Amino acid sequence: MNAPAAPADILRATLAELVDGLPPRQAGPAVERLISHYRGATPTGAPILRDRADVVAYAAYRMPATFAAVRSALAAFAAAVPGWEPASHVDLGGGTGAATWAVSDTWGGRRPVTVVDWAEPALALGREIAAASPGLSDVRWQRSRIGAALTVESTDLVTVSYVLNELTGTDRAALVDAAAGAARAVVIVEAGTPDGYARVIEARRRLTDAGFHIAAPCPHSAACPIAPGTDWCHFSARVSRSSLHRQVKGGSLAYEDEKFSYVAATRLPVAPAPSRVIRRPQIRKGQVLLDLCESDERIRRRTVTKRHGDRYRAARDADWGDPWPPAAED
Repeated sequence: MNAPAAPADILRATLAELVDGLPPRQAGPAVERLISHYRGATPTGAPILRDRADVVAYAAYRMPATFAAVRSALAAFAAAVPGWEPASHVDLGGGTGAATWAVSDTWGGRRPVTVVDWAEPALALGREIAAASPGLSDVRWQRSRIGAALTVESTDLVTVSYVLNELTGTDRAALVDAAAGAARAVVIVEAGTPDGYARVIEARRRLTDAGFHIAAPCPHSAACPIAPGTDWCHFSARVSRSSLHRQVKGGSLAYEDEKFSYVAATRLPVAPAPSRVIRRPQIRKGQVLLDLCESDERIRRRTVTKRHGDRYRAARDADWGDPWPPAAED
């Protein structure tokens, strides 16, 4: 008997079918406008996804990248809380449900899920896409304005992905506080830009002030050691390019790298990584240079050489965003 397809594979196949029905003349302009909103820092007063053409373009173009970034953040969170699985999930500003697919891919099984968004066309398409996955049969698609007036139901897990940039400072603070008051775990993902990182750091501060412990990416719950304005903490997730990606960007590669910033926090007992690789490792002759955020609240560059044996081999295999040292050496 064949094993059931993973949610990631089902989503990829479903989106491929969706792209086949997307008129190119509509796709290009819709995607370009969505990219400008996604990269921008100006809050909007109306839903970014206005109609089905917008939503289909978004789902085909942005949903795989959002899925990959959230899935990466959830994997780091799951490693810090081994054995725990969310019994319920609320996806705030979830649009077509990419984070919901990522949660399903991380933990499997079924759970009650509520996707909250203020764009009805996004919710409608999300419901349509989710019908392809047996694991997403218990999803409720709820239309609500995302902002200070939002009430969040009690749940195990809240995800907020690529939403904070659409809100005013007041609404961002209210949303994070509402999530903290409702959930045992909160995972927030933003674009891997200086502005995105700033929004994540502010959300991180509000979560720790509310009594949450940081599970990832940080190896501690103290203040971030990166001085404001000097750098920003972000990571990368590889995304397979669809035909729409290549059409809009004119690229020939079969993949692209999604840069993202995130914080995963929880009220549960947590075992964060001893340190985390926060830049791409630099492999030199006989040595590997690792830039690490460490548990004593400092950032250091560590040099691992051949004389370190197994640790050197592990360093050569280490990737941006990985915990360090390898689990067997903790």
